[in-house]
Amino acid sequence: MSQTLEFFFDVGSPASYLAWTQAPALAARTDATLRYRPMLLGGVFKATGNASPAAVPAKGRYSRHDMQRFARCYGVTLTMNPHFPVNTLMCMRLATAALDSDQHDTMLRALFEGLWLRERDLSDPEVLGRTLAEAGLDAEHWAARAQTPAVKDALKATTEEAVARGVFGAPTFFVGEEMFFGQDRMDFVEATLSGYSI
Repeated sequence: MSQTLEFFFDVGSPASYLAWTQAPALAARTDATLRYRPMLLGGVFKATGNASPAAVPAKGRYSRHDMQRFARCYGVTLTMNPHFPVNTLMCMRLATAALDSDQHDTMLRALFEGLWLRERDLSDPEVLGRTLAEAGLDAEHWAARAQTPAVKDALKATTEEAVARGVFGAPTFFVGEEMFFGQDRMDFVEATLSGYSI
């Protein structure tokens, strides 16, 4: 029976970007169903008293260096966005709005790559709309859908669920109720999905 891999993320997190580049292949290797769980990292930080590594200069410098190590290890490109930290409220509403759509993968690619490859300020509505349009998405349609009460409530509910389950940062993975924090724990995620006890 296929297991489910829950992936709680915020596109404004470079570690979430790195995890996103690897999670689909990991799920395929382990015959797991990948379930994307968009959440508001700012809301998680506020609820848990946590903060971005960027809030501590020495930790921020190390984290940026370490993430480049992982990018090289994964064979992907990560460019640090000069606008970081970016307000991702609208981005995460878009990710939530597209969850059950056949354009979900396209949406996530546009958002993640817009931030972490193209160095765009996606908190700017004009820049965000142009980024979606360049990806072949109907920016007006998705902007309207993202502002509906149902989407806003769903994003809020997922964020609250994450906190209730012990999430304090992004990315966070769950295999059943076993939690793994950070893109640097994906080996543990894969081992668990493969039936090994970690």
